[in-house]
Amino acid sequence: MLLDELRYAHEELERLEQAIADRVLEEPKHIRYRHFRDLEISNFLSRIETQSQRALHIYKDEQEARTAEVQSISTGDTYDEFYKQLAGIKDFHKRYPNEPVENLERAYKKVEDGGPGFAGNIDSMFTGEEAYGRFFDLTMMHEEYLNLPGVKGVKKTTYLQYLNVFDKFTPPACNISRQDKMTEQYFSYVGSLAQYLDSFIRRTKPLEDLEKLFRSFDEEFEQAWERAVMPGWDSKHADQANGGAAKGPATEGTGEGVWCADCEKEFKNDNVYKAHLTGKKHIKNAQARENGASDGDVKTSNGITTSASIPALARLKERAVAEREHRIQKLASTMSTEREDTRVNVERKAGMTDRERQQELAALYAEDDVITTATAAGDANAAHDGDDEKVYNPLKLPLAWDGKPIPFWLYKLHGLGVEFPCEICGNYVYMGRRAFDKHFSEQRHVYGLKCLGITQTGLFSQITGIEEAQRLWEKIQRDKRLVEERKGGKGVEEMEDGRGHVMPRKVYDDLAKAGLL
Repeated sequence: MLLDELRYAHEELERLEQAIADRVLEEPKHIRYRHFRDLEISNFLSRIETQSQRALHIYKDEQEARTAEVQSISTGDTYDEFYKQLAGIKDFHKRYPNEPVENLERAYKKVEDGGPGFAGNIDSMFTGEEAYGRFFDLTMMHEEYLNLPGVKGVKKTTYLQYLNVFDKFTPPACNISRQDKMTEQYFSYVGSLAQYLDSFIRRTKPLEDLEKLFRSFDEEFEQAWERAVMPGWDSKHADQANGGAAKGPATEGTGEGVWCADCEKEFKNDNVYKAHLTGKKHIKNAQARENGASDGDVKTSNGITTSASIPALARLKERAVAEREHRIQKLASTMSTEREDTRVNVERKAGMTDRERQQELAALYAEDDVITTATAAGDANAAHDGDDEKVYNPLKLPLAWDGKPIPFWLYKLHGLGVEFPCEICGNYVYMGRRAFDKHFSEQRHVYGLKCLGITQTGLFSQITGIEEAQRLWEKIQRDKRLVEERKGGKGVEEMEDGRGHVMPRKVYDDLAKAGLL
C-alpha cells in the first residue's frame, strides 16, 4: 500500500502544478479576483510542500517497509499478495461504506469549471473601506491615536493628516514625549497598528516570502538597538530621560540647551531654567519623580537599597515599544503605494456628497455582480458585454477609475470643458488647465521644441505657437551674441586707474562719472 500512497502523492503534485499553471496564465481585471487567484495559488503551494514532505518521508524514513512491499510483490506467490491487499480494501469499505472517492482530476479545477474554491470567502477578508486590499482602513487607529496621552488636548489631527504621520515617531512630526510613550495606552496603540499592517500585507500579498521580509526587519532592529542608534531611543535620549538637567539637544531637531528631566522640557537660556526651578509645576514633578524612585527601591542580599533594576525594566519596555515602532515604519515603507492610494481616495471622497458615495458603492457591487455572472458563464466577452448596457454618457465626461463618468460638478471644478490647443505638440488639444500646465514638461512638448531647433526648453513655458517660439529663440540667440561681442570673446574688459588699481570697465566708468578717480 506504500507504493499506492507514493503514486497518489506524485499524482497530486502534478495536478497541483497544473492547477497553478492554469491560474498564472490568467490576469483578472478586477482586484477581487486577482486576490482570489493569489490565495488559491498560495494554498496550492502549501499543499505541494506538505505532499513533497510526505513523499520524502516514504522514500527515506520508510525505506525498509517500501523495499519489503516491493519484494513481496515481485517474489513468491504474486496472487497471494494480491488477494491479501484486496481483502484489506474490502474490509475498509465494509467499515466505511459511504466513503467518497476523491477525484484528483476534478479536485483542483477552477470554480467556474465546477471545482471547489480554495481561497475561502474573499468578501469577508476585507472591509468596505479597504476595497479588496486597495486602501488602508485606519479609522479605528486614528480614533485611538487622538486619545493618546500627549495628543489629547492639542489641535486635532484629521484622518488625512494622520495617513501622513502614522509611521512618524520623532519630532517634529510626532510630539508625544518619551514619558507618554511608556504608558500602557501607547503600547497598546502601536501594537494594534503593527498588527493591522502585518495582517494587511499578509492578506494582499500571499505569494511573497513575508517571513524572510519580517526577519530582515528584526535583524535591522537588533543591529540598530545594539548600536544605540534607534531614532528617538538612542543613548542621548536615554540619558536625558533618566538623568537630571543635561546640556545638549533635548529632542531631535533642537539646538543646545538645558534639559529638565522632571518636566521633560528644554530651556535654551540658563536664567529661564533657574527661574523655572522655583515654579510650582517643577516642584510637583520633582517630588513625584522622587517618590516614584523611592517606591521602586529594591533591597539586595546585603541589605542595601538600590533601584538598579528599575532602569533595566524600563529599558526592556522601551525596547518593546521601539520594536513595534520600527515594524510599523518598515511595513508602511513596504506598502507605500497602498498608502498613497489611500490618501488620494480619502481626498477624493472628501469632495463627494453622501449621495455620490452611495452611488459609487452601488456601482462597485454591481460591477462585482457583472463579473461574477460573466465568470460563471465561462464567456470571455461577457465581462465586457454584460455590463447591463452601454454606459450613458451624453456629456462625454472623462471616465473615473471604475469606468464610470466622473461627476459633472467635478468636471466643472477642474475646468475640464475648456480646451487648450498647442501648435508645438502638433495641434494637440488639452482638456483643462491642469493638464495644459503639466504638458510643458512632458515628452511630447519637449520633442516638438527640439524639432524646431530649440534646446533650452525650460524657457518656453506657456508658449504654444511655433512662430512665437521661433521669434523668442532668435531673440535669445541674438542677445547671447551681443553679450559675447561686448565681452570681445575674452571675458570682462578691465581698466587701470592712475594708482595701478585694476577693475572692470563698468566699475571704472561709474567711478569716473562720480569723480572718484
